[in-house]
Amino acid sequence: MTNEWHIARRLFSEDNRQGRSMSTPAVRVALAGIIIGVAVMIVTVFIVVGFKQTITDKVVGFGSHIQVVNFDNNNTYEMQPISVSDTLLIKLKSIKGVVSAEPFATKPGILKTDSQFHAVIFKGMPLDATANRDFFRQNLTSGSMPQKSNEILISDDIARQLCLSADTSVLCYFIGDDILVRKYRIAGTYNTDFSDYDELFITGDICQVQRLNRWETKQVSGVEILIDDFDNIEQITNNVYFATANRADDEGNFYMTQNIIQLNPAIFSWLDLLDMNVLVIIILMLCVSGFGIISGLLILILDSIQFIGIMKAMGATNSYLRRIYLMQAAILTGKGLLWGNVIAIAVCLLQYCLHIIPLDPTAYYVSYVPVSFHWGWWAVVNIGTLVISLLILLAPSAIITRISPAKVMQFE
Repeated sequence: MTNEWHIARRLFSEDNRQGRSMSTPAVRVALAGIIIGVAVMIVTVFIVVGFKQTITDKVVGFGSHIQVVNFDNNNTYEMQPISVSDTLLIKLKSIKGVVSAEPFATKPGILKTDSQFHAVIFKGMPLDATANRDFFRQNLTSGSMPQKSNEILISDDIARQLCLSADTSVLCYFIGDDILVRKYRIAGTYNTDFSDYDELFITGDICQVQRLNRWETKQVSGVEILIDDFDNIEQITNNVYFATANRADDEGNFYMTQNIIQLNPAIFSWLDLLDMNVLVIIILMLCVSGFGIISGLLILILDSIQFIGIMKAMGATNSYLRRIYLMQAAILTGKGLLWGNVIAIAVCLLQYCLHIIPLDPTAYYVSYVPVSFHWGWWAVVNIGTLVISLLILLAPSAIITRISPAKVMQFE
């Protein structure tokens, strides 16, 4: 242990600060400022990361990360078909970062009961699909996933509006060149709190959509691709594009590749704005913590002018004394980081397990404040706070160089 560190610990100890009218309250105020600042920053980061991840997972659940569709697609749910071969699916699955590639088909329709009707999008998926159906399976509220071709899954919102429930039947009208009517059994209901999609999508067997559109077995609306890392979505989108670009199916239709960000720019622009909010909060909290540390260090220096004068008279250099007080500040910051982390993680754990703080799902698309423990950002907040705190203390510690031993002795 260096001499500077030993002296800094002794000066900072509670016993050595007792009886000083200024230093003890100043240290406590500075420590409280650091604790509050660190706790707020960590909680903010965990909540924002959790919120973005939750909303992204819901949007991806309804539309996947990447879609390969017909190049002549008219950007509606009445999509032009493409012919998907096993060779194409194998090629897409072989791309690095791709978890699954499964066909899908969509068709607009109207659910009708004796007294109510509701416009919907029928999303057909293979009954043996796993990745595409996992999202709806995780959000089941009653019944089960469709197991037969005549079964569908509807949302709680649609079920409530039409007074339907699991294990009942409903008529669905499909309007095209002819008006087609199909009777489906409701296998179950789901709820994601994403009302924009919950009120729109019903799911069932892809063969139903193919029969309604008079498509062949290989003709589908497109291929949904799920990836292992959302941060790499642009790179994987490019890889999928190059694997399908300038390539036609058996009917001469060309493929178009689009990712979920391109399909939902408004939602992801809104999520990107949250990053700016986090940045503003972090800057404000760093300012609060920084001013607290600076004021605490200045008071510690002013409260121990006699000690500084004696040390200088004994031959201590300015850099030696500055290191002592910077180490004092490091001890103060370390304690603030420790308690700030304890409080922040405790609060986040309570919210993660008990969902204490609710939200309005109609406004935020989630019924409670989501939390995600992103340890990378946690490390950035802690290391950044420590480094910035020590850097901003270099200037106030320079006051030591202006203290003259002769004047201090004369004053005493």
